[in-house]
Amino acid sequence: MNEFPPRVAKFEKVSLSQFVRDAKKQLPGLSDREIEEAYDRIVLPARATAGSSGYDIRTPFSFSLSAGEEITVPTGLRCRMAEGWCLLLMPRSGLGFRLYTRLANTVGNIDSDYYHADNEGHIAVKFRLELKEAPDGPTAYSFSAGSAVCQGVFVPFGITEDDAAEAKRTGGFGSTGK
Repeated sequence: MNEFPPRVAKFEKVSLSQFVRDAKKQLPGLSDREIEEAYDRIVLPARATAGSSGYDIRTPFSFSLSAGEEITVPTGLRCRMAEGWCLLLMPRSGLGFRLYTRLANTVGNIDSDYYHADNEGHIAVKFRLELKEAPDGPTAYSFSAGSAVCQGVFVPFGITEDDAAEAKRTGGFGSTGK
């Protein structure tokens, strides 16, 4: 009898050296000590309940956003998954409804071969606090280290009958379009 739902992936931390490189690039001004402390705080994603489809992804850094601002946060995470599956990153509904936060690309797509990329498949998430027209909308919000900031859902995907893709990924984010 097949197990349902299938177990198709495993979250891991990237190496400390990769995390430091990406944190210095995305969050300039942080000290090595602050980055290493953030690395120690990385929590592997988990589902909140047995019926949850999404795995909560938490920020290892504290950060604040004002309306209209955005930030890219290195999560320290990578994900090994079965071929034929991808990980979709989506906003947490509560953050979207209450705080008007968005992922900059609306839904992030992590391919199964991203795990083998030059950047160790390091997942970064770009957030934006949208402007709200109603007078009661937030003008700023602070996220604490350890806050669940988005969720990842594993989905299978199909390919066309005449698909001929044979290239192997080498680069990280944005490398498949080069």
